[in-house]
Amino acid sequence: MSELQGGPGALFAIGGAEDKLKKRTVLQEFVEAAGGSKARIVVVPTASALGPDVIDVYRALFAALGAESVVGVRPENREDADDPAFIAPLNDATGIFMTGGNQLKLAGVVTGTAFGRAVTAAHARGAAVGGTSAGASILAEHMIAFGRSGATPRQRMSQLSGGLGLVQGAIVDQHFAQRNRYGRLLSLVAQSPGLLGIGVDEDTAAVVRGSHLEVVGRGAVTIFDGTRITSNAHNAKRSEPILASGVVLHVLPATATFDLQNRVLLSYGPQPPATEIAEMAAAEADLRRLAKEIAAEGVSPRYYAERKRRAGRRTKAAAAAGESRPEATEPYVRPTQPAGADADLPDRMQPEQ
Repeated sequence: MSELQGGPGALFAIGGAEDKLKKRTVLQEFVEAAGGSKARIVVVPTASALGPDVIDVYRALFAALGAESVVGVRPENREDADDPAFIAPLNDATGIFMTGGNQLKLAGVVTGTAFGRAVTAAHARGAAVGGTSAGASILAEHMIAFGRSGATPRQRMSQLSGGLGLVQGAIVDQHFAQRNRYGRLLSLVAQSPGLLGIGVDEDTAAVVRGSHLEVVGRGAVTIFDGTRITSNAHNAKRSEPILASGVVLHVLPATATFDLQNRVLLSYGPQPPATEIAEMAAAEADLRRLAKEIAAEGVSPRYYAERKRRAGRRTKAAAAAGESRPEATEPYVRPTQPAGADADLPDRMQPEQ
């Protein structure tokens, strides 16, 4: 895509900690959606506590990925957000990118202001609008302002504020698996079953085009559908656990496409090559066998790692000398030591505490 086409642009809800050094898959996808070599990107670091450095980082990244121009615009309060000087750069943007940081500050400055309306208008005319971390949450109609981590949904676990409403009928959470935010997102779905809960892992993007969500990046997007939920959220007290029964769970890796309107999986990419599957199965079998040995003997896993390294060195030496391959699982016999000598053994030889 070299120029803006008719209709709304793509939305990028990025789970934070996107790769900035190696493949940069998520950021590359955003630049392409914003126009590729003709992309004119505005970076909005309002949520960030960092200074001009955050703009410099994204300016360098997007320029390296081929964007034509990158500028930073940072309204710090609602007065700034109604100032035409802050809004003007958005009118020519093909991409708008909001950084991470304080979610409540971002919502308090942007939503309901001329700046927020300009972001919405840019998206409507075809600009790609994205954000990482806090910048991802604000894309939804209802935005998580803050909350606690944990796997169990509890009453009063999080606080909502108004978002931009670009993603309708959903709540977006980020750093999802890495910060264990299953409970807080599920608690919000239990309280508002009409909303989809969308949790995005780090270095991963939920890319929304129309009513379709596609997953890009190395993690997954988790979706909670509470259409048929049974819950006690209406009478759970204080921070009590919330009943959430009948929730439909979707865990979507890269290439998976989901219909947000009908709440169904549409497609997913090809499986890994057969050789890669076989290697993963062999590795899993080795780990299971090792786990059984560790459980049976109560010996530190560090000891087994060292033993495998020694066996590998013996194998190479034997091959060079034309000898037969030694058995890697040969039982280890602890040398006879005087009483109390365990304390002098290397860490890898000590029983696990």
